[in-house]
Amino acid sequence: MHHDELLQVLDFLRAAESLKTVTRSGWTSAGERESVAEHTWRLCLMTLVLRPGFPEVDFAKLVRTCIVHDLGEAIGGDVPAPEQARRGTSKASDERRDLLTLVAALPTPQREEVVALWDEYEEGATPEARLAKGLDKLETILQHTQGANPPDFDYRFNLGYGRRYTEDHPLLVELRTILDTETERRAREIEHDGRTSRPCFRRGCRRRGCLTSASTRPRLPDESPTPVEPA
Repeated sequence: MHHDELLQVLDFLRAAESLKTVTRSGWTSAGERESVAEHTWRLCLMTLVLRPGFPEVDFAKLVRTCIVHDLGEAIGGDVPAPEQARRGTSKASDERRDLLTLVAALPTPQREEVVALWDEYEEGATPEARLAKGLDKLETILQHTQGANPPDFDYRFNLGYGRRYTEDHPLLVELRTILDTETERRAREIEHDGRTSRPCFRRGCRRRGCLTSASTRPRLPDESPTPVEPA
């Protein structure tokens, strides 16, 4: 690559850095808002460790797809699925516009590759795109089953969330069954006594399985009163 192209790439990477601080509606097990970059990182990690379960796909293309699938959120942020439903519109057109703005700094070959991968993902046009969509939904649900979520978190929303994307591959079906069981368990715990099995929310505590009362969990300064699930 030429010097000028390297400068273009650096400009793009500086802009994409905002994904480290753009938050989603999920919470980590430490009680912090999850960032888009954190979600994307574990989605890519999922593809790596689950790779033996889908030998039929182009693994390199699958990972590239996962890397770019939320790039547009660097500008417009994440719009959770329930909010999209309330609006009656998809976030896709806005997110694609933001993606084009973000990648404008890139040299033409890299820019065209990123946009082509994003379009393919959005359309679900290939086995890699469909698998990436399914894994994206499952990573979201996994986070919600282990996060230190607000006391009024709607776990049952996840029992229907993204289901059509997790029904095409046997591995995704099995993973979905496991995660649905955990989701149901947490929903029942909340309904029973406002407590869930999760890491303690108290500062410095990382003891797994600590039953922290949801009714006494402190609300963070930026916490929304009505938690919603991400797309």
